[in-house]
Amino acid sequence: MMKLPFTKMQGLGNDFVVIESLTTPRELTPEQIRFLANRHFGVGCDQVLWVGASEQEGVDFTYRIFNADGGEVFQCGNGVRCFARYVFDKGFTTKTNCVVQTKAGIMRPVLEPDGLVTVEMGQARFLPAQIPLRTSEQATRYQLDVAGETVEFGAVSLGNPHAVLQVDSVDTAPVDSLGRLLESHRFFPERVNVGFMEVISASDIRLRVFERGVGETLACGSGACAAVIIGRLWSKLSDTVTVQLRGGELRIRWSGDINSPIWMTGPAVTVFEGVIEL
Repeated sequence: MMKLPFTKMQGLGNDFVVIESLTTPRELTPEQIRFLANRHFGVGCDQVLWVGASEQEGVDFTYRIFNADGGEVFQCGNGVRCFARYVFDKGFTTKTNCVVQTKAGIMRPVLEPDGLVTVEMGQARFLPAQIPLRTSEQATRYQLDVAGETVEFGAVSLGNPHAVLQVDSVDTAPVDSLGRLLESHRFFPERVNVGFMEVISASDIRLRVFERGVGETLACGSGACAAVIIGRLWSKLSDTVTVQLRGGELRIRWSGDINSPIWMTGPAVTVFEGVIEL
């Protein structure tokens, strides 16, 4: 048994257990991650964030993301905002614009004067092999037969795969049932995050996301970016969009140029700290 210090954080209700491996190197097993994420026997979270030192010149930190089921993923928009808030508040950096290495590539979160965090989420990837999808034909809209119905969606990767559906209302959308079926559909060899997007106006959408390995969460940063990207490709949205999630709002900016990065601004909050035995 070891005593493990942790920090509980949340970004729009998408919650995390943050483990630092800067002062004391630590590795966690999938079983330990599942225990930490368990809301009845552990701390409880959607994902565990691991913060480590970087040996790469020009890079301040590395960080890794693990879903509640113990599986590692490449990207988490709400998580990187919490990461930036964590390393600054803990005194691991005095920079308000640090550089961090993730499995999805380099990210540069910026702490804003109003307390919000802006993150450059990198470039979107659209090729089926990059997302990945089990098809060789790239399309703006894909269709699948699911449970006897034809489902139409856009697909994009932001370091993790996303399928985005437009719905009349997120309040009545079959997020759990259809999200679960699509998440594990064979069309997505690495599973997929499923976004249900309701367009209010060109600058305002509502969104619910069923995340792979987690289920529906109160917010998903990369999912919000994916929804805006798909909405832009479908000529539904402008270059700056407020995304209303169940946990709060994010502001997403994307020019529509497939070679340009996408930007996300939103909150990151420390909830409490503690020590748990593993």
